[in-house]
Amino acid sequence: MIRFHRQFDPGIIKLLIFDLDGTLIDSRLDLIHSVNAMLRHLKRPELPGEVIASYVGDGAPMLVRRALGDPKNEAIVKQALDFFLTYYRAHKLDHTHLYPGIRESLAAIADANGVPRKMAVLSNKPVHPSKAIVEALGLKDFFAHVYGGNSFSTKKPDPEGARRLLSETHTRPDHALMIGDSSVDVLTGRNAGMWTCGVTYGFAPHTLCEAPPDVAIDQPMEISQLFDRFHPPLNT
Repeated sequence: MIRFHRQFDPGIIKLLIFDLDGTLIDSRLDLIHSVNAMLRHLKRPELPGEVIASYVGDGAPMLVRRALGDPKNEAIVKQALDFFLTYYRAHKLDHTHLYPGIRESLAAIADANGVPRKMAVLSNKPVHPSKAIVEALGLKDFFAHVYGGNSFSTKKPDPEGARRLLSETHTRPDHALMIGDSSVDVLTGRNAGMWTCGVTYGFAPHTLCEAPPDVAIDQPMEISQLFDRFHPPLNT
């Protein structure tokens, strides 16, 4: 179901910026396995999958720190992060897959109502695994840019990455839509002056109550259905 909390015309949208984990891809199992492999390496007890999934969204360093219980020993955090990243790079595609309907939705958006639109990925996951996953799952051609959590000096919800994408695509903020599964994504879009779309099928739908998006959807195909319902206004 598509639910508008703040009305806007999707017909004006020229740029869509997508989160990756929990929005385009279901990477839950590979992240859970990688965190628990790190914990085993450090001889610490493993964590339940739902707990680890709740830690995802603010980048690998914060995921590792949360899994360790926010220790004061920075050397342990660094050791754990290095192990996690090495393990995850090798196992990032063991179970990770597109959410059903994502590929079809992206293809439909590209052609909806004859309006040329650009799409990009802005993730807090490191950029190299982000790009590798996008390419391996056959999404590369949909996106003008793929940026990760280490592409800029700051991560989401800081708007630096979103503003770079607006600049690179020559798009006004009010002609752009940020799409993600968490309050981090909503706040990123809001901080950049963009419209926001929250997806409830991802990792952190409960956080959308903290920062309600302009529109919420429950299924991947509803992203493209946003554009089916509206005709582009003239002279935008």
